[in-house]
Order: sequence, then structure tokens, then C-alpha cells
Amino acid sequence: MLHASDLLDLSHTLARPLFEKVTYPWQVLPEIGEFVRALGVKLSPDEYDSPAPLVWIHKSALVAPSASITGPCIVGPEAEVRHCAFIRGNVLIGAGAVVGNSTELKNAILFDGVQASHYNYVGDSILGYKAHLGAGAITSNIKGDKSPVVVKNAGELMETGLRKFGAVVGDFVEVGCNAVLNPGTVIGRMSMVYPLTCVRGVVPPRSIVKNTGEIVPKRD
Repeated sequence: MLHASDLLDLSHTLARPLFEKVTYPWQVLPEIGEFVRALGVKLSPDEYDSPAPLVWIHKSALVAPSASITGPCIVGPEAEVRHCAFIRGNVLIGAGAVVGNSTELKNAILFDGVQASHYNYVGDSILGYKAHLGAGAITSNIKGDKSPVVVKNAGELMETGLRKFGAVVGDFVEVGCNAVLNPGTVIGRMSMVYPLTCVRGVVPPRSIVKNTGEIVPKRD
């Protein structure tokens, strides 16, 4: 369940070619910046404005005047970047995605329809199709001892070789308010994280992560 195609609908991102080259989705993190640069220069000026170097914004997107956007960055069709959003580069924002008030993005891919609407931090992370972060939910992207991040999967430690890696959040995942996704968190499709929950390791698809850390199957 850790392959990109297990977690993410690749038809809902311009970064599909990037994911198709790798086994695990976190392997794209070091390549996001260069990919966005190369893709951006190919975008049609009839569809995308370029208000700053290495920044491409679809003409149908809404970007607040107070938002700060540093390239390389692509903002897709009908996306919304709200008041005081802080985009620090190496970012691809999908169609219809929402980057909300005071939300900060850095080295991240947001698939189509993602909502990170209120006071979120998304660093060195991937948010799948229609994933939703509640207010104040964050991805913590570096360990306290600064050692390389590992993915903990059912007792197995998977080395990533990355010093910075926040989370891979699968399609349709709901993350509650003020939850913290620790470095190396991977959440399967259709899962839910309770508010105020600290998450680490791999969460299976269609699961619920409770405040106690207990993971239970999601009922239909």
C-alpha cells in the first residue's frame, strides 16, 4: 500500500510523470523544484500568467494580494490562494485546491481539490486528491535530532535517506484540527485522523486514528 499508485490518483496532478518514475511517493521530494521549473516554462501564456520569476498562475485561479509566492511554483486552474498564504517555493498546487489564511507551503505537491484552508504548515509533503487538513493541522518535516527520516511500517523501518520529509496523505483523507503528522507519516486513502492527534508511521487505508493513537477500521 506504499506505492504511489496505492495512495494517490495520479490522474489528478500535473506531476504524474514525476510519480511514475519512482516506487515510493516520498522519492519525488528532492525533484519537485526542478520538475516545476521545467513544467512551468512549457505552460501556455494564454492560460497562465507569470507575475514573478518562476511563478505560474492559471488565469482562473484566485490569489489574494496579501499572499506571498516565491518560485518555482505553479498554481492550477480554479485554485484559491487566500489572505497571507506563504508559499516558499518548489510547490505545485492542483486544480481547485485551496491554500488558506496564513497557510505555509514549502517543497510540496497538492493534488487537485486539496483543502489546506486555515493556518496549516505543509512542508516536504504530498497531499492527495481531495485531501483535507483541518484548521491548524501541520506536517512536521524534520526530526528533533535532525537524523534521516524513516517510515515505520508494521515494525519495518524503511530508510528514506531524506533529512526532511513530512507526510504523504492519500486521496480523500480527512485530518482533524490541530493534528500533527510527524516526519515520515503515510496515511492511506479514505482514512480519518481525529483532532488534536499526533500521528506517526503508516496508517492503512479506510482507517480512523483516534486521540489515543489507536487505529481502527473505518465503518462504511
